[in-house]
Amino acid sequence: MLTRRDREKFERLTLRYLDSAYSLALWIMKDPTEAEDVVQTAYMKAFENFSNFEGKNAGGWILTIVRNCAFNLYKKKKNSSNLISFDEVAHSGDSTDENSIFNFSPEEILAYVSMGKNMMESIEKLPVEFREILFLREIEGYSYKEIAEITGVASGTVMSRLSRARNGLRKIFTEYKRQEQAGGM
Repeated sequence: MLTRRDREKFERLTLRYLDSAYSLALWIMKDPTEAEDVVQTAYMKAFENFSNFEGKNAGGWILTIVRNCAFNLYKKKKNSSNLISFDEVAHSGDSTDENSIFNFSPEEILAYVSMGKNMMESIEKLPVEFREILFLREIEGYSYKEIAEITGVASGTVMSRLSRARNGLRKIFTEYKRQEQAGGM
């Protein structure tokens, strides 16, 4: 059991990441109630194991625990051993503009919003591993190295998943645009 001082230190170091933890859980689970359960479980596990925390990068540490809890629940929920399902050809290609969110131009984003579709709907269509990487990179602003530490995958895999996620969003956007031009939206 932690001392009062350790409990206060735990709260000081980890509670500031509560919103990020919930957002990550929500991006993975796509259900607010399940996301809340994941965060609660993760914070309980973090509290129980706080004596093992080395004091470096509390945000990365807590988000790693949240991620692991979310994937455990997600796997149980989906009863699937292969969470990534995508067409390698359709999602291949490289991202060239790291400074543009999701690699879209402002005109593309404006056109997308004007079509009445929101970006979250498109992101939710992506496999969970891609949503997770997009969230950590584009929303939370973590570096590739930090994302690799949080997710437990190599930096090259992080970059590959991010590129595939961006290309997947571009494909969804292009389909919406095509449907709009055809009068289908």
